[in-house]
Amino acid sequence: IGNTVLHILVLQPNKTFACHMYSLILSYDRNKEGPGSLELIPNNEGLSPFKLAGVEGNTVMFQYLMQKRKQNLWSFGPLSTVLYDITEIDSWAEDQSFLELIVSTKKREARQILDLTPVKELVSLKWNMYGRPYFCFLALFYILYMVCFTMCCVYRPLKPRTGNRTSSRDNTVYVQKMLQESYVTYEDELRLVGELITVIGAVVILVLEIPDILRVGAAKYFGQTILGGPFHIIVITYACMILVTMVMRLTSTTGEVVPMSFALVLGWCNVMYFARGFQMLGPFTIMIQKMIFGDLMRFCWLMAVVILGFASAFYIIFQTENPENLGQFYNYPMSLFTTFELFLTIIDGPANYDVDLPFMYSVVYFAFAIIATLLMLNLLIAMMGDTHWRVAHEQDELWRAQVVATTVMLERKLPRCLWPRSGICGREFGLGDRWYLRIEDRVDPNKHKMMRYTEAFKVQDRDNYDKGSEKLETNGDTLCKKEMSALSVSRSTSRTSSHRGWEILRRNT
Repeated sequence: IGNTVLHILVLQPNKTFACHMYSLILSYDRNKEGPGSLELIPNNEGLSPFKLAGVEGNTVMFQYLMQKRKQNLWSFGPLSTVLYDITEIDSWAEDQSFLELIVSTKKREARQILDLTPVKELVSLKWNMYGRPYFCFLALFYILYMVCFTMCCVYRPLKPRTGNRTSSRDNTVYVQKMLQESYVTYEDELRLVGELITVIGAVVILVLEIPDILRVGAAKYFGQTILGGPFHIIVITYACMILVTMVMRLTSTTGEVVPMSFALVLGWCNVMYFARGFQMLGPFTIMIQKMIFGDLMRFCWLMAVVILGFASAFYIIFQTENPENLGQFYNYPMSLFTTFELFLTIIDGPANYDVDLPFMYSVVYFAFAIIATLLMLNLLIAMMGDTHWRVAHEQDELWRAQVVATTVMLERKLPRCLWPRSGICGREFGLGDRWYLRIEDRVDPNKHKMMRYTEAFKVQDRDNYDKGSEKLETNGDTLCKKEMSALSVSRSTSRTSSHRGWEILRRNT
């Protein structure tokens, strides 16, 4: 019951009352230390009160609990050294990491905890010592891997076509070799080495990704933008395309260019994932993801309707015309593709001035140009501009969350020998088996004076406002007079209190 009450207090909107009641309940706890403590008992979701405060973004309760856990090591004048307990914060030995919980929650208030002590210092220590070097090395290794795969695709086994053309529009001159013909020369054996590296890399990607999907859940793993959800979809699809290409090569099945093309596009697009390691480029990946899965997905529904309607009209208009004179609409799939290019203004309106075009083509194309180019494309630009403005206002916060997510990911993937535990064991200071982070703090006395003066000004403003409101309540005038007098009283009280505050500051200076 006591543990349930602690979890309820973490969710209370009155944070000051919740902190006092939290201390009161813990004062009656018999097992204040050890596994039987109320603070260490998780709820049904596996969250202790401390982790629940982080997930809910309750910064007041989080700071209150951290103040209870800290140990003052020494202080000398304005300098002091404090040991912060990071047992539940550090993701090194936690199955359900506190840092991972913060970056995976949908509440923006939770990400503000990443800027508080000691979370900020712990993340900075992990990222600067191990995270950034390993992440840069991983990015370089992945780019070299993609270069190897690209070379294998460029020099894939092809042979001249032997069959006759069945259509005047057939432009094929090379076809795919059979498996027995693909690995004969020295160049083929060299390409085989690169292909083996590519297949091994795809298998490694699946081995690393599948356990995280089973542990976190597909919806949460692929749906969180900060955790790199869309990039996980890209890299898993890329690995599957590599395996499909391998099966088609071994069975001598024609058409391997389809999965190979998809794999090339997805593999190189995944390079953008490594932009999160740089503060200048990291927020742009967030913008791209939000624009694609937010603005662009909604816009594609409208675009599909417009393209289907006008492509059908264009195909019907040119259905009776000679396709050799104007071949952009010679069949329905080609009409769809041509209309898509016209929609994005990639090409101009197709026309052949040596022949007479149908009159309805000019009418339909005029309407299409007005609706697609002038209206819908400008609507898409306005939507993306709004998304860019919203993300730009929180880009630093999003980049810190990306760094935390990347650090936790690397810490889970790398062996323990390459990533030692951060912090200091409490046994060195006689504090048990808990781990602590030592932080040196410098107290600025002038800053504390300013804070005291500010609080004094707030008290004076509050007192003056209470006196003015009491006078207004006793006055029997109309509602309009009450509002006008309240405005004049608030202005006069703020002017006098601020004047008195500046006099105090001048005198102390």
